[in-house]
Amino acid sequence: MTAPDEQEPESVGLVRPYVITNGREIADGDRFELVTLITAAPDQQQKSRLDPEKRSLVELCEGGYLSVAEIAGHMRLPIGVVKVLLSDLAEGGHILTRAPVPAAQLTDIQVLQEVLDGLQARFG
Repeated sequence: MTAPDEQEPESVGLVRPYVITNGREIADGDRFELVTLITAAPDQQQKSRLDPEKRSLVELCEGGYLSVAEIAGHMRLPIGVVKVLLSDLAEGGHILTRAPVPAAQLTDIQVLQEVLDGLQARFG
C-alpha cells in the first residue's frame, strides 16, 4: 500500500501473454525442454524486423548458451510464452538449439570395488 503523497509505480508487465504470442499456444510436438540450450545464430541482419520480445530474447542469447528455464527467468515471462517465441525464432533461423548434455551412466559398483582393491594392494 502506498502513502497518499507517494505515486503508485507503473506496471511493467501490463502486456498479456496471449498478446505476445498472438494468441498461439505451445504445439503438441514441442521440442523445447526446460534444459534445452539456446544461443543466437551468428548471422543476425534481420533482427530489427523482430517483435520487441523476440528481439530481446535473441539479444539475451547472444552471449552464449542459456537454457529455456534461464531465458524465461531473465525475461520474466511464463515458460509457455517463451517456448512459443523460441519456436518462431527457430523457424526463422534466428536461434540455434542444442540438446542438453545427457546424464552420465553410473559405473558398476563391482568395477569400482575392484579398482579400490587393486589400489589398496598396490599402495597399501
